Amino acid sequence: MTIALQFLGAARHVTGSKHLLEIDATRVLLDCGLVQGPRQVAEQQNRKLPIAGADVDALVLSHAHIDHCGALPRLVKDGYDGPIWCTEATADMLRMMLLDSAGIQAQDARHLRRRGVDYEPLYDEADVERTLRLVRAVPYHQPFEVTPQLRVEFLDAGHILGSAIVVMDADDGKKQRRIVFTGDLGRKNLPILRDPEVIPPCDALITESTYGNRLHDQRVDMMAELARIIAEEMHDGGRVIVPAFAVGRTQSVVLFLGQLMKEGVLPRLPIHVDSPMSREATRIMAKHPDLFDAETAALLRSGHNPLFFDGVHYVADVAESKALNDLRTGVIISASGMCESGRVLHHLSQSIGRKEDCVLMVGYQASGTLGRRLLDGEKTVRVFGEELEVRCKVRSMPGFSAHADSRDLMTAERPLADRCKQVFVVHGEDEPAETHASRLRSAGFAEVHVPSKFDRIEVR
Repeated sequence: MTIALQFLGAARHVTGSKHLLEIDATRVLLDCGLVQGPRQVAEQQNRKLPIAGADVDALVLSHAHIDHCGALPRLVKDGYDGPIWCTEATADMLRMMLLDSAGIQAQDARHLRRRGVDYEPLYDEADVERTLRLVRAVPYHQPFEVTPQLRVEFLDAGHILGSAIVVMDADDGKKQRRIVFTGDLGRKNLPILRDPEVIPPCDALITESTYGNRLHDQRVDMMAELARIIAEEMHDGGRVIVPAFAVGRTQSVVLFLGQLMKEGVLPRLPIHVDSPMSREATRIMAKHPDLFDAETAALLRSGHNPLFFDGVHYVADVAESKALNDLRTGVIISASGMCESGRVLHHLSQSIGRKEDCVLMVGYQASGTLGRRLLDGEKTVRVFGEELEVRCKVRSMPGFSAHADSRDLMTAERPLADRCKQVFVVHGEDEPAETHASRLRSAGFAEVHVPSKFDRIEVR
């Protein structure tokens, strides 16, 4: 009779979140995300999942970012037919995210076949539809039974719409243990969404560590820095390309730009959101005003919509997107956030070689991605198979990240030290994960692990 955790993804790495909770013979998977990074490495790991679908009894999903949910249809294609538990807002986001992922793969397959490469997508729209039929949506704060040995409750993680801290009460017949999975923990005082809820006392904690060794800028500093970057580009006669995740980051950037223009800090300038998924995500967010913070709710009551206002334009179709190639000033916000796929690649191909243009990174860039290579200052990069000289300015505003930084993580987790027997630090590259683990040990946590992929550890 045992309770154990095995780490099948996002262990000493940021993407591909997959953590297996074993309670005797029962297996519950926490998240099932796609690995993102160098194409060949990601393709190999995403095509052959570390666990067969038929070997999983139930699945609990923390949120709808693709590195947490994107491999779900592959798992279903491989034989999974159990429930997929998530919050109501995550369920709304999931259809959009997975259909978009399937569409990108189909597009890649067509492109590669034209070049004589036989490529089979990881999954297609039919696999997505089969996956969506398994979804079971549950409100925050409503405990539910996943298996006879496991009860779960979702708390608001404040990361993206619908994101959850997963609180699990496991019982193997001899012992009861409360295990908490932070998912991706959000930050206080960011726009639109409510702050993360308090992590409850627990026996074991699975914590993310994406920014476990860094501090973010505060909101007032972010506003000033964004205004400075935009004003500088307007003076130089260039445009700003913002690669941004469609869910969360895009909406935050739009809100900040709108606020800066409303307050007269910036003049009116064109803002183009060129991502069908961003448009749909914004529409879904508008359906859940109960999840907004007090400030955003007050703006809506005052008659100002922070996501739909004069000056922001949501691009509708491919023809309109192509027309943006001729735009020489203003802001283009486009997915994907790590510059690995999507319409942002077309805009980057036009701007990378122009010294008057700027690429502004507002989110985490995983190792090996085009976004990371640009951020690391590589002089040439490959886009659509073409080698391009990097002449544009590349700026970074990590303060836009919806991930908790080192201070946020420690503030949230330090109070748990008295009861919590074990901590498992995941969803971070080696340095931030080890740094966060060291700080947890200094805070009084007796047993702190930074697991590697496939490590299996019994919950004591």
